[in-house]
Parts: sequence; C-alpha cells; structure tokens
Amino acid sequence: MFRIGLTGGIAAGKSVATAHLAELGAVVVDHDLLAREAVAPGSVGLAEIVEAFGDVVLAPDGSLDRPGLGALVFADAAARSRLNDIVHPEVRRLSAEREARAAAEDPAAVVVHDIPLLVETGQAGHFHLVVVVHTPAEQRVRRLVEGRGLSEDAARSRLASQAGDDERLAAADFTLDGSGSEDDLRAQVDTLWQRVAAEVAQEAEADSA
Repeated sequence: MFRIGLTGGIAAGKSVATAHLAELGAVVVDHDLLAREAVAPGSVGLAEIVEAFGDVVLAPDGSLDRPGLGALVFADAAARSRLNDIVHPEVRRLSAEREARAAAEDPAAVVVHDIPLLVETGQAGHFHLVVVVHTPAEQRVRRLVEGRGLSEDAARSRLASQAGDDERLAAADFTLDGSGSEDDLRAQVDTLWQRVAAEVAQEAEADSA
C-alpha cells in the first residue's frame, strides 16, 4: 500500500485534486468527513465535547451546533486545543479503519489522506509522499470572498488560523500549483499519478525479488 498525505490551505484547490485522484484509482480518506463522523450524535467524540464545553454546544435535535462551537473556540486558543485533543484522536482512529479496509481489498492500493491540518498536527512524516496544493494567499482570499461569500476580514481570519504557506511548502515532497484553471490542476495530478504508479511498481518489484 502506498500512502499519500495531501494538504493545502483553504481555497487552494485541494478538492479538485482529491476528486481527480479518486477518478484515477486512489482511495481517498477525507479527514473533514471523518471529523464530522467523529462527533455525530451518539458518538464518543460528541459526548466528550459536551462534557468539556457543556450543553450549549448542542443543537435542539441533539446534534453538534457547529457554528456555536466554532464561535466558542475560534478566538480562544486553549478551547480550540481542548477541542482538537478530543476530535483528532477519533479522526485518526477512523482513518486507520478506512486504510485497513482499503489494504484488505487491495494490498497495492494508493490511499490518499486528505488532511487540511496535516502540517499543523505534525503528520507530515507519516506518509510515503506529502503533496501540497499551493495557491498564493491573496488569490485564496479572493476565492473565499467571491466564491464563498465571506467578508474579506473573515477570509483572512480563516487563512490566519492555518499554517503559513512557507511552513506548508517546506513539508511538501510534491507541490501542485492551484493558482490556474481546474484543468491545469488536473493535468498536474496526472503527472503526480505517473510518479506514484512508478514508485508503486518499484516497490512491488523489490518485494518480489
């Protein structure tokens, strides 16, 4: 099995890259989706969040009030750290389950872990290859304002809450330029896939020797 850690700043183009990798045959493990599963109603994660922050973080239907929790932790580093200490271990457990399932179905699978906070959570060393989708910060601000309807201040706050571009790029084994068109980005993913296929073939040859 070949493990790829894929990351990128918000609005860099990561979703385009992961979608195309899935089209090419990769098994994509979306850590954002796992984070939602980790705090779903009835989960251990949600119970721990309620214990830590109180019933105020619950919506009327008993699910997690994400906007309310976000407002609570966004400007409070200690609260955000406490939340991460609850959610991240659950996400990693679920991620390991998905990866084990993929390996059982195909021992030569290419598994792409889509992790927005890969660098921030110190996971760069856990993969055969770390791929970063990079788009300059000012362009990402424009995308958030024009494409997602955020105010400029809100967009800049989102960027500021993540690792800086230099820190993210320093962790990269392979960089995808997300500043152009989606077709340009998909063409770069094709090149990445050729490299991965070659490395997987080499590993298979070495294992059979």
